[in-house]
Amino acid sequence: MMGSMMSGISGLRNHQTAMDVVGNNIANVNTAGFKASRILFSQVFSNTMANATAPNSQTGTGGTNPMQIGMGSAVASIDMLYTEGNIERTDNPLDVSIDGDGLFITKSNDASSYTFTRAGAFGVDKNGNLIT
Repeated sequence: MMGSMMSGISGLRNHQTAMDVVGNNIANVNTAGFKASRILFSQVFSNTMANATAPNSQTGTGGTNPMQIGMGSAVASIDMLYTEGNIERTDNPLDVSIDGDGLFITKSNDASSYTFTRAGAFGVDKNGNLIT
């Protein structure tokens, strides 16, 4: 009984996380440079109900696999998909895109840190600096 409850509860929790990932993908579909994510699951552990058996050469029968019951699932990873999006013409000479892998490296205003982005919607500030 507890095994079925653990499986059900972990499945519901993981389904909620999957819905969060899908919702985030939908909410940001028109965000410049946004990269969608996917979720991967794994089995938490399993309970062996019956061990495997070896083939029997006397009777010519094959062996059997172990009988295992899963005890739930877990989120293995949430991966960002770096596939290329659609390239659209904007007629702004400062709008650029990345063909293939890579990111633009930008500095903060005080030049103390760097950030990475795939959004290529650049502009020029009043001092003539290229900005995002």
